[in-house]
Amino acid sequence: MGIPYSYSFRNLWTRRLTTVLTASGMALVVFVFAATLMLAEGLRKTLVDTGSYDNVVVIRKSAQTEVQSGVDRSQATIVETQPEVAVAGGKLLAAKELVVLISLPKRVTGKPSNVVIRGVGEASLLLRPQVRLIEGRMPRPGSAEIIAGRSIAKRFQGGGIGETVRFAARDWTVVGIFDAGNSGFSSELWGDVDQLMQAFRRPVYSSVIFKLRDPSEFPRLKERLQGDPRLTLEAKREVTFYADQSEAMAKFLRILGVTLTIIFSLGAVIGAMITMYAAVANRVTEIGTLRALGFQKGSILGAFIMEALFLGLLGGVVGLFFASFMQLITISTMNWQTFSELAFTFTLTAGIVGKSLLFSLVMGFVGGLLPAFRAARMNIVDALRAS
Repeated sequence: MGIPYSYSFRNLWTRRLTTVLTASGMALVVFVFAATLMLAEGLRKTLVDTGSYDNVVVIRKSAQTEVQSGVDRSQATIVETQPEVAVAGGKLLAAKELVVLISLPKRVTGKPSNVVIRGVGEASLLLRPQVRLIEGRMPRPGSAEIIAGRSIAKRFQGGGIGETVRFAARDWTVVGIFDAGNSGFSSELWGDVDQLMQAFRRPVYSSVIFKLRDPSEFPRLKERLQGDPRLTLEAKREVTFYADQSEAMAKFLRILGVTLTIIFSLGAVIGAMITMYAAVANRVTEIGTLRALGFQKGSILGAFIMEALFLGLLGGVVGLFFASFMQLITISTMNWQTFSELAFTFTLTAGIVGKSLLFSLVMGFVGGLLPAFRAARMNIVDALRAS
Protein backbone atom coordinates (compact mmCIF):
# COMPACT_ATOMS: atom_id res chain seq x y z
CA MET A 1 0.00 0.00 0.00
CA GLY A 2 1.51 3.33 -1.10
CA ILE A 3 1.10 6.79 0.43
CA PRO A 4 -0.79 9.21 -1.90
CA TYR A 5 1.18 12.00 -3.57
CA SER A 6 -1.18 14.52 -2.00
CA TYR A 7 0.35 13.64 1.39
CA SER A 8 3.69 15.10 0.29
CA PHE A 9 2.01 18.18 -1.17
CA ARG A 10 0.09 18.86 2.04
CA ASN A 11 3.19 18.58 4.19
CA LEU A 12 5.02 21.15 2.05
CA TRP A 13 2.02 23.47 2.28
CA THR A 14 1.79 23.01 6.07
CA ARG A 15 5.45 24.13 6.41
CA ARG A 16 5.11 27.07 4.04
CA LEU A 17 7.88 29.23 5.51
CA THR A 18 10.59 26.55 5.47
CA THR A 19 9.38 25.38 2.05
CA VAL A 20 9.71 28.88 0.61
CA LEU A 21 13.14 29.45 2.16
CA THR A 22 14.55 26.12 0.97
CA ALA A 23 13.01 26.43 -2.49
CA SER A 24 14.43 29.95 -2.77
CA GLY A 25 17.94 28.64 -2.15
CA MET A 26 17.47 26.02 -4.83
CA ALA A 27 15.95 28.60 -7.17
CA LEU A 28 19.07 30.76 -6.83
CA VAL A 29 21.31 27.84 -7.78
CA VAL A 30 19.11 26.92 -10.76
CA PHE A 31 19.09 30.59 -11.82
CA VAL A 32 22.91 30.68 -11.88
CA PHE A 33 23.06 27.32 -13.65
CA ALA A 34 20.49 28.27 -16.31
CA ALA A 35 21.86 31.80 -16.83
CA THR A 36 25.36 30.48 -17.49
CA LEU A 37 24.09 27.93 -20.01
CA MET A 38 21.96 30.66 -21.63
CA LEU A 39 25.02 32.89 -21.88
CA ALA A 40 27.08 30.19 -23.62
CA GLU A 41 24.16 29.31 -25.91
CA GLY A 42 23.59 32.98 -26.76
CA LEU A 43 27.23 33.39 -27.76
CA ARG A 44 27.18 30.20 -29.82
CA LYS A 45 23.90 31.08 -31.52
CA THR A 46 25.06 34.60 -32.36
CA LEU A 47 28.17 33.34 -34.12
CA VAL A 48 26.47 30.37 -35.78
CA ASP A 49 23.62 32.59 -37.04
CA THR A 50 26.28 34.80 -38.61
CA GLY A 51 26.93 32.05 -41.12
CA SER A 52 24.83 30.37 -43.80
CA TYR A 53 24.96 26.67 -44.69
CA ASP A 54 24.97 27.50 -48.42
CA ASN A 55 27.94 29.87 -48.13
CA VAL A 56 31.62 28.98 -48.17
CA VAL A 57 34.42 30.98 -46.52
CA VAL A 58 37.88 30.66 -48.04
CA ILE A 59 40.84 31.85 -45.96
CA ARG A 60 44.57 31.23 -45.78
CA LYS A 61 45.59 27.81 -44.48
CA SER A 62 46.29 27.69 -40.73
CA ALA A 63 44.46 31.01 -40.19
CA GLN A 64 41.73 30.74 -37.57
CA THR A 65 39.99 34.02 -38.37
CA GLU A 66 39.64 36.48 -41.23
CA VAL A 67 41.78 38.96 -39.28
CA GLN A 68 44.73 36.54 -39.47
CA SER A 69 44.13 35.57 -43.09
CA GLY A 70 45.46 36.87 -46.40
CA VAL A 71 44.26 35.95 -49.88
CA ASP A 72 46.08 37.60 -52.79
CA ARG A 73 44.22 38.83 -55.86
CA SER A 74 45.25 36.02 -58.19
CA GLN A 75 44.15 33.34 -55.73
CA ALA A 76 40.86 35.17 -55.07
CA THR A 77 40.16 35.19 -58.82
CA ILE A 78 40.76 31.43 -59.02
CA VAL A 79 38.34 30.83 -56.15
CA GLU A 80 35.48 32.99 -57.44
CA THR A 81 35.60 31.36 -60.89
CA GLN A 82 35.03 27.83 -59.59
CA PRO A 83 32.07 26.11 -61.32
CA GLU A 84 30.28 25.49 -57.99
CA VAL A 85 29.84 29.24 -57.34
CA ALA A 86 26.21 30.30 -57.73
CA VAL A 87 25.15 32.93 -60.26
CA ALA A 88 22.20 35.34 -59.99
CA GLY A 89 21.21 37.88 -62.62
CA GLY A 90 24.33 37.12 -64.62
CA LYS A 91 26.60 37.98 -61.66
CA LEU A 92 28.65 35.65 -59.48
CA LEU A 93 27.42 35.40 -55.88
CA ALA A 94 30.95 35.84 -54.57
CA ALA A 95 32.57 38.63 -52.57
CA LYS A 96 36.23 39.38 -51.89
CA GLU A 97 36.34 40.97 -48.44
CA LEU A 98 38.77 42.68 -46.09
CA VAL A 99 38.50 42.41 -42.31
CA VAL A 100 40.48 44.80 -40.08
CA LEU A 101 40.27 45.71 -36.40
CA ILE A 102 40.00 49.37 -35.38
CA SER A 103 39.59 50.94 -31.95
CA LEU A 104 36.54 53.09 -31.12
CA PRO A 105 35.47 54.72 -27.82
CA LYS A 106 32.21 53.57 -26.24
CA ARG A 107 29.40 56.08 -25.86
CA VAL A 108 28.81 55.50 -22.14
CA THR A 109 32.30 55.01 -20.71
CA GLY A 110 34.50 56.58 -23.40
CA LYS A 111 36.82 53.58 -23.12
CA PRO A 112 38.19 52.24 -26.43
CA SER A 113 37.35 48.77 -27.66
CA ASN A 114 38.17 46.81 -30.80
CA VAL A 115 35.58 46.82 -33.57
CA VAL A 116 35.56 44.85 -36.83
CA ILE A 117 35.44 46.90 -40.03
CA ARG A 118 34.62 44.81 -43.08
CA GLY A 119 35.36 45.79 -46.65
CA VAL A 120 32.53 44.44 -48.79
CA GLY A 121 31.65 44.13 -52.46
CA GLU A 122 28.47 44.16 -54.52
CA ALA A 123 27.50 40.59 -53.64
CA SER A 124 28.12 40.88 -49.90
CA LEU A 125 24.54 41.83 -49.04
CA LEU A 126 23.12 39.16 -51.36
CA LEU A 127 25.19 36.55 -49.51
CA ARG A 128 23.76 37.64 -46.13
CA PRO A 129 19.94 37.72 -46.34
CA GLN A 130 19.75 38.36 -42.58
CA VAL A 131 21.36 41.78 -43.09
CA ARG A 132 18.95 44.60 -44.02
CA LEU A 133 19.37 48.35 -44.14
CA ILE A 134 17.03 49.96 -41.60
CA GLU A 135 18.10 53.60 -41.88
CA GLY A 136 19.96 55.72 -44.44
CA ARG A 137 21.51 54.28 -47.58
CA MET A 138 24.36 52.10 -48.82
CA PRO A 139 27.84 53.66 -49.27
CA ARG A 140 28.70 54.95 -52.72
CA PRO A 141 31.49 52.90 -54.37
CA GLY A 142 34.82 54.70 -54.23
CA SER A 143 33.76 57.00 -51.38
CA ALA A 144 34.80 57.33 -47.72
CA GLU A 145 31.36 56.23 -46.56
CA ILE A 146 30.47 53.34 -44.29
CA ILE A 147 27.40 51.71 -42.75
CA ALA A 148 27.22 50.58 -39.11
CA GLY A 149 25.63 47.56 -37.49
CA ARG A 150 22.78 48.34 -35.11
CA SER A 151 24.86 47.34 -32.08
CA ILE A 152 27.77 49.56 -33.13
CA ALA A 153 25.49 52.56 -33.77
CA LYS A 154 24.01 52.21 -30.31
CA ARG A 155 27.14 51.60 -28.26
CA PHE A 156 30.06 53.39 -29.96
CA GLN A 157 30.88 57.05 -30.54
CA GLY A 158 30.70 58.01 -34.19
CA GLY A 159 28.58 54.99 -35.06
CA GLY A 160 25.29 56.85 -35.55
CA ILE A 161 23.99 57.92 -38.93
CA GLY A 162 25.55 61.21 -40.07
CA GLU A 163 28.42 60.85 -37.56
CA THR A 164 32.07 60.55 -38.48
CA VAL A 165 34.62 57.89 -37.54
CA ARG A 166 38.34 58.47 -37.99
CA PHE A 167 40.68 55.59 -38.79
CA ALA A 168 43.45 54.84 -41.31
CA ALA A 169 44.27 58.59 -41.36
CA ARG A 170 40.88 59.41 -42.93
CA ASP A 171 37.44 60.53 -41.82
CA TRP A 172 34.62 58.12 -42.71
CA THR A 173 30.98 59.17 -42.65
CA VAL A 174 28.26 56.77 -41.48
CA VAL A 175 25.50 56.95 -44.11
CA GLY A 176 23.39 53.98 -43.05
CA ILE A 177 22.48 51.62 -40.21
CA PHE A 178 21.87 47.93 -40.84
CA ASP A 179 20.25 45.24 -38.73
CA ALA A 180 21.69 41.73 -38.88
CA GLY A 181 19.34 40.14 -36.34
CA ASN A 182 21.16 38.22 -33.63
CA SER A 183 24.21 37.60 -35.78
CA GLY A 184 27.71 38.93 -35.22
CA PHE A 185 27.44 41.26 -38.23
CA SER A 186 25.49 43.68 -36.01
CA SER A 187 28.81 44.38 -34.26
CA GLU A 188 30.63 45.43 -37.46
CA LEU A 189 31.19 48.46 -39.70
CA TRP A 190 30.98 47.92 -43.48
CA GLY A 191 32.55 49.93 -46.29
CA ASP A 192 33.80 49.66 -49.87
CA VAL A 193 36.50 46.98 -49.97
CA ASP A 194 38.71 48.80 -52.51
CA GLN A 195 38.67 52.06 -50.54
CA LEU A 196 39.47 50.26 -47.29
CA MET A 197 42.33 48.27 -48.84
CA GLN A 198 43.81 51.52 -50.13
CA ALA A 199 43.35 53.30 -46.78
CA PHE A 200 44.90 50.47 -44.76
CA ARG A 201 47.53 49.81 -47.45
CA ARG A 202 46.53 46.18 -47.62
CA PRO A 203 47.50 44.45 -50.91
CA VAL A 204 45.54 41.27 -50.11
CA TYR A 205 41.98 40.33 -49.17
CA SER A 206 41.12 38.65 -45.90
CA SER A 207 38.68 36.13 -47.35
CA VAL A 208 36.53 35.13 -50.28
CA ILE A 209 32.86 34.40 -49.53
CA PHE A 210 30.58 32.74 -52.06
CA LYS A 211 27.28 30.93 -52.30
CA LEU A 212 27.21 27.34 -53.54
CA ARG A 213 25.11 26.49 -56.56
CA ASP A 214 24.33 23.19 -54.80
CA PRO A 215 25.25 22.76 -51.10
CA SER A 216 25.99 19.06 -51.68
CA GLU A 217 28.91 20.01 -53.93
CA PHE A 218 30.96 21.40 -51.02
CA PRO A 219 33.13 18.28 -50.32
CA ARG A 220 34.25 18.09 -53.96
CA LEU A 221 34.97 21.84 -54.09
CA LYS A 222 36.89 21.75 -50.80
CA GLU A 223 39.08 18.87 -52.00
CA ARG A 224 39.83 20.64 -55.29
CA LEU A 225 40.70 24.01 -53.71
CA GLN A 226 42.89 22.56 -50.99
CA GLY A 227 44.65 20.27 -53.44
CA ASP A 228 45.39 23.00 -55.98
CA PRO A 229 49.18 23.68 -55.91
CA ARG A 230 48.54 27.32 -56.90
CA LEU A 231 46.55 27.94 -53.72
CA THR A 232 47.47 28.07 -50.03
CA LEU A 233 43.86 28.29 -48.95
CA GLU A 234 41.32 26.44 -46.82
CA ALA A 235 37.56 26.26 -47.48
CA LYS A 236 34.91 25.94 -44.76
CA ARG A 237 31.17 26.14 -44.71
CA GLU A 238 30.30 29.51 -43.23
CA VAL A 239 28.31 27.98 -40.35
CA THR A 240 31.30 25.79 -39.43
CA PHE A 241 33.69 28.72 -39.69
CA TYR A 242 31.74 30.83 -37.17
CA ALA A 243 30.87 27.88 -34.91
CA ASP A 244 34.59 27.18 -34.49
CA GLN A 245 35.08 30.77 -33.31
CA SER A 246 32.48 30.34 -30.55
CA GLU A 247 33.86 27.05 -29.24
CA ALA A 248 36.62 28.35 -26.94
CA MET A 249 34.56 31.09 -25.30
CA ALA A 250 31.48 28.90 -24.90
CA LYS A 251 33.59 26.16 -23.32
CA PHE A 252 35.07 28.66 -20.86
CA LEU A 253 31.60 29.91 -19.91
CA ARG A 254 30.30 26.37 -19.38
CA ILE A 255 33.26 25.45 -17.14
CA LEU A 256 32.82 28.66 -15.14
CA GLY A 257 29.10 28.03 -14.82
CA VAL A 258 29.51 24.44 -13.67
CA THR A 259 32.12 25.49 -11.09
CA LEU A 260 29.89 28.21 -9.63
CA THR A 261 26.88 25.90 -9.71
CA ILE A 262 28.68 23.15 -7.79
CA ILE A 263 29.72 25.63 -5.10
CA PHE A 264 26.22 27.09 -4.74
CA SER A 265 24.48 23.72 -4.99
CA LEU A 266 26.33 22.38 -1.94
CA GLY A 267 24.66 25.06 0.15
CA ALA A 268 21.27 24.37 -1.41
CA VAL A 269 21.54 20.61 -0.82
CA ILE A 270 22.55 21.17 2.81
CA GLY A 271 19.57 23.51 3.20
CA ALA A 272 17.21 20.92 1.75
CA MET A 273 18.69 18.25 4.00
CA ILE A 274 18.21 20.38 7.11
CA THR A 275 14.63 21.12 6.08
CA MET A 276 13.83 17.45 5.55
CA TYR A 277 15.53 16.40 8.81
CA ALA A 278 13.41 18.99 10.62
CA ALA A 279 10.31 17.62 8.90
CA VAL A 280 11.15 14.11 10.09
CA ALA A 281 11.81 15.30 13.67
CA ASN A 282 8.47 17.15 13.82
CA ARG A 283 6.49 14.22 12.44
CA VAL A 284 7.80 11.29 14.51
CA THR A 285 4.33 10.42 15.84
CA GLU A 286 2.80 10.82 12.38
CA ILE A 287 5.38 8.42 10.95
CA GLY A 288 4.66 5.93 13.72
CA THR A 289 0.93 6.15 13.02
CA LEU A 290 1.49 5.51 9.31
CA ARG A 291 3.53 2.42 10.14
CA ALA A 292 0.87 1.24 12.60
CA LEU A 293 -1.77 1.63 9.84
CA GLY A 294 0.18 -0.83 7.69
CA PHE A 295 2.34 1.41 5.49
CA GLN A 296 5.68 -0.26 4.80
CA LYS A 297 9.14 1.28 5.17
CA GLY A 298 9.39 1.60 1.40
CA SER A 299 6.21 3.71 1.30
CA ILE A 300 7.53 6.02 4.02
CA LEU A 301 10.86 6.31 2.18
CA GLY A 302 9.09 7.04 -1.12
CA ALA A 303 6.82 9.69 0.45
CA PHE A 304 9.71 11.66 1.92
CA ILE A 305 11.80 11.40 -1.26
CA MET A 306 8.76 12.57 -3.23
CA GLU A 307 8.45 15.52 -0.89
CA ALA A 308 12.10 16.42 -1.46
CA LEU A 309 11.63 16.09 -5.23
CA PHE A 310 8.61 18.41 -5.12
CA LEU A 311 10.74 20.88 -3.20
CA GLY A 312 13.52 20.68 -5.79
CA LEU A 313 11.07 20.99 -8.69
CA LEU A 314 9.52 24.08 -7.12
CA GLY A 315 12.95 25.68 -6.81
CA GLY A 316 13.77 24.71 -10.41
CA VAL A 317 10.61 26.24 -11.83
CA VAL A 318 11.09 29.49 -9.90
CA GLY A 319 14.77 29.71 -10.88
CA LEU A 320 13.94 29.14 -14.56
CA PHE A 321 11.15 31.72 -14.40
CA PHE A 322 13.54 34.45 -13.30
CA ALA A 323 16.33 33.23 -15.62
CA SER A 324 13.98 33.58 -18.60
CA PHE A 325 13.95 37.36 -18.11
CA MET A 326 17.70 37.42 -18.86
CA GLN A 327 16.74 37.08 -22.53
CA LEU A 328 15.75 40.75 -22.43
CA ILE A 329 19.36 41.75 -21.71
CA THR A 330 22.00 42.35 -24.39
CA ILE A 331 25.59 42.15 -23.23
CA SER A 332 28.91 42.62 -24.97
CA THR A 333 32.16 40.79 -24.56
CA MET A 334 35.41 40.26 -26.40
CA ASN A 335 35.50 37.55 -29.04
CA TRP A 336 38.75 35.86 -28.02
CA GLN A 337 39.29 34.56 -31.56
CA THR A 338 39.18 37.98 -33.24
CA PHE A 339 39.80 40.19 -30.16
CA SER A 340 36.88 42.38 -31.19
CA GLU A 341 33.72 43.51 -29.41
CA LEU A 342 30.73 41.18 -29.82
CA ALA A 343 27.19 41.87 -28.59
CA PHE A 344 24.76 39.01 -27.93
CA THR A 345 21.76 38.05 -25.80
CA PHE A 346 21.03 35.24 -23.35
CA THR A 347 19.22 32.40 -25.13
CA LEU A 348 16.88 29.95 -23.40
CA THR A 349 16.31 26.63 -25.18
CA ALA A 350 14.28 23.51 -24.42
CA GLY A 351 17.54 21.70 -23.70
CA ILE A 352 18.53 24.25 -21.05
CA VAL A 353 15.06 24.01 -19.47
CA GLY A 354 15.38 20.22 -19.30
CA LYS A 355 18.89 20.31 -17.84
CA SER A 356 17.92 22.91 -15.23
CA LEU A 357 14.84 21.01 -14.06
CA LEU A 358 16.80 17.75 -13.92
CA PHE A 359 19.50 19.47 -11.90
CA SER A 360 16.91 20.84 -9.44
CA LEU A 361 15.39 17.36 -9.02
CA VAL A 362 18.85 15.91 -8.36
CA MET A 363 19.45 18.56 -5.67
CA GLY A 364 16.10 17.71 -4.06
CA PHE A 365 16.79 13.97 -4.22
CA VAL A 366 20.28 14.25 -2.71
CA GLY A 367 19.03 16.62 -0.01
CA GLY A 368 16.09 14.37 0.94
CA LEU A 369 17.65 10.92 0.67
CA LEU A 370 19.27 10.64 4.13
CA PRO A 371 16.29 12.16 6.03
CA ALA A 372 13.98 9.81 4.11
CA PHE A 373 16.05 6.78 5.19
CA ARG A 374 15.92 8.02 8.77
CA ALA A 375 12.14 8.27 8.62
CA ALA A 376 11.79 4.81 7.04
CA ARG A 377 14.00 3.15 9.68
CA MET A 378 12.03 4.47 12.67
CA ASN A 379 10.74 1.87 15.10
CA ILE A 380 6.92 1.90 15.36
CA VAL A 381 6.82 1.60 19.15
CA ASP A 382 9.45 4.30 19.72
CA ALA A 383 7.72 6.64 17.27
CA LEU A 384 4.33 6.25 18.94
CA ARG A 385 5.88 6.57 22.41
CA ALA A 386 7.31 9.98 21.38
CA SER A 387 3.76 11.36 21.49
